[in-house]
Amino acid sequence: MENTKTAFILITGKPNVGKSTLMNALLGEKVAIVSSKPQTTRNRIQGILTKGEKQYVFIDTPGLHKPKTLLGEYMMKAVGSASEDADIVLFVIEACVPLNKAEQKALASYMDAKAKVILLINKIDKVNKADLAKQIAEVSQQYAFHAIIPISALNNDGLDIIFEEIDPLLTDSPHFFPDDISTDQSERQIVAEIIREKILRLTEDEIPHGVAVVIEEFKEKKDLISVRAEIYCEKESHKRILIGKNGEMLKKIGMYAREECEMLFGTRIYLDLWVKIKENWRDKPTLLSNFGYNVKDFQ
Repeated sequence: MENTKTAFILITGKPNVGKSTLMNALLGEKVAIVSSKPQTTRNRIQGILTKGEKQYVFIDTPGLHKPKTLLGEYMMKAVGSASEDADIVLFVIEACVPLNKAEQKALASYMDAKAKVILLINKIDKVNKADLAKQIAEVSQQYAFHAIIPISALNNDGLDIIFEEIDPLLTDSPHFFPDDISTDQSERQIVAEIIREKILRLTEDEIPHGVAVVIEEFKEKKDLISVRAEIYCEKESHKRILIGKNGEMLKKIGMYAREECEMLFGTRIYLDLWVKIKENWRDKPTLLSNFGYNVKDFQ
């Protein structure tokens, strides 16, 4: 294809502002897990959208936060690494919520970098227009954004304007990914993330951050994919919650994960889930690497 254009577009912001919801909405399909709990995204996830000669590579990153574990440090270094590759930064904030120190620090660094920074004010469906206008006036005086766009990622409101602002910034370049794929994640990674999403949605607040999902077996047959996954948690009490009375919680996690996987892959899925304990795994480099977090890349 002649005259191809592309851009690497970083989606960043503090936890729970709707970054993964936004990326899924921009792509028109789900490639990043979504949860109401903060710090859902742990690795950088690339979503690829190709429209004719244009290829958009969206990079979803963990929310900006002060790390309390080695996993947290890895997540923040993943954000920094992704920002180095970006041509455009979509910085997502919440409507009518003041910028915190982490947001201010990140914005200051992005303003000094080569990438164009577009501010997205999300969740506008939850505020009144006068308060939103005041917020836009305040942030526009503080930072020299390429553009400021009020959006509702949940309601697909304002997404067309994002593309209108991005398109002139695309550069002449071959496409970096095949035109028919929507993510660089492997099928194993996708299944692991879907299982983790169901855990995030179904379990109590203290559980999610201490859970990792590892796909130990992934076998494809003619009309069935057989998956064995191990769910790692940090405490015996967490294991009991994940399994539930008479195994009911684990069955529910497996049922919802299987249903979504079957819709995604278009075939029957057999999920075999096991729960194991690895104390303080979030602070152990070897375990982090075993669980798919490439901490060595950032040491």
